[in-house]
Amino acid sequence: MYLYQPTKGYAYNSDSIFLYDFIASFQPKGALLDVGCGVGIVSLLLSRDFKIITTVIDKQELMLKYAQHNYALNNLDVKAFLGDFSTFLSEEKYDFVVSNPPFYDSNVTQSENEHLNIARYAHHLPIEPFIANVKKVLKPRGRFIFCYDAKQIDRLLHTLKEYNINPEVLRFVHSKIDRASKLVMISARMNSKSLMKIMPPLIVFDETSTYTKEAEYAFIKAGTNSIKGDYDLGE
Repeated sequence: MYLYQPTKGYAYNSDSIFLYDFIASFQPKGALLDVGCGVGIVSLLLSRDFKIITTVIDKQELMLKYAQHNYALNNLDVKAFLGDFSTFLSEEKYDFVVSNPPFYDSNVTQSENEHLNIARYAHHLPIEPFIANVKKVLKPRGRFIFCYDAKQIDRLLHTLKEYNINPEVLRFVHSKIDRASKLVMISARMNSKSLMKIMPPLIVFDETSTYTKEAEYAFIKAGTNSIKGDYDLGE
């Protein structure tokens, strides 16, 4: 799969590939909403692999145009909305809401690049309004699958439960087996009463700093070919 990314601004990384692989394990079907889609990497791969009706939303016009272009490039259909998800109103309800949202702590030194800042820092989509609006757009048994800063897992679980979106499956990602986790992937479901399952951790690199077999397989499965360049999007 070929897709374009801008030379300046947020570029997708391994988090998006691992999230795609995690979501794929739940065999998505029906209507899917990708929140903060960026260039569309996560939902593009899911749309390629599964029979889903895909909608994307991003607050950055440039990123949304890249996403729409990438969908067209790969002959995939998508409905796109420009705007802040926390105020997004939709008559349609979704079977799956997926997201790789901005989650870095806003108190650290921030990038002055506007596109990077919006894509990275949590104040652009705080946890509570984010989850509150997910509840509004999910179907009664819909799934919410996303990744987030592992250090904020307590806030995530509390807020999910508060809005009756039950966290069913958690998986922590570690760069190496002896390193603290910086990323957690969560599958939560509306109105579920299931006990939470904590999967074995995903270890990205082995002791020789080589990708583990599982991490390498996720990249192979994604099969992305990224083209970086600023070009005419038809404006």
